Amino acid sequence: MKKLDIAEILRSNSYPGRGIIIGRKGDFAITAYFIMGRSENSRNRVFVEEGDGIRTQAFDPSKLTDPHLIIYSPVRVLGNKMIITNGDQTDTVYHLMDRQQTFEQSLRTRQFEDDAPNYTPRISGILHFEDGGFNYAMSIIKSADGNPDSCQRFTFSYNNPLDGEGHFIHTYMGDGTPLPSFEGEPEPVAINQDIDEFTETLWTSLNEDNKISLFVRYVNTGDCSTQTRIINKNK
Repeated sequence: MKKLDIAEILRSNSYPGRGIIIGRKGDFAITAYFIMGRSENSRNRVFVEEGDGIRTQAFDPSKLTDPHLIIYSPVRVLGNKMIITNGDQTDTVYHLMDRQQTFEQSLRTRQFEDDAPNYTPRISGILHFEDGGFNYAMSIIKSADGNPDSCQRFTFSYNNPLDGEGHFIHTYMGDGTPLPSFEGEPEPVAINQDIDEFTETLWTSLNEDNKISLFVRYVNTGDCSTQTRIINKNK
């Protein structure tokens, strides 16, 4: 499948919602996560570092009306694994994998978000580092075309990632009421920039009105050293 231009994908969609990108460039494993929002409550957020990961936090605590579904830890590190999700299923995966469950087994305990009528999909990713290399998997848990009576689960695994290639999964196909859930496989995207260039490309391509925060991390697979960038619209 042809690799797509991530900038073009983002510019053509005013509201992809929350998105995860995982891929490889040379010796680096790459991951990025962004959040967007339409309501005042959703937009009142920033990313802050927490240990080896990050969490969302209210920018102005006095304006936080409902922490449900918007305050969580998107990124956590468990040994040689990095977990990235769009909700509190990060903690579910972290704790159950720590008890020897697999990524898929952990996510079987969860379903899409309880935010009718959108029933926002839960998107998740995991990177596993070993012997100077890495592999990754991505997951989406969604309703059946907006029908909450059926929960659909899809997992996509990528072994021996190709240089210059990544995959992008996001919650919505675009803006709307209700919001249309992501469809199909994670989109193959080209990754051929260093961390600062890639961060700038993502941030400037996201819709100016709806973007909130962006996290990007490059991990050297040789020594597991990391470079991290965080951009918050609220400052």
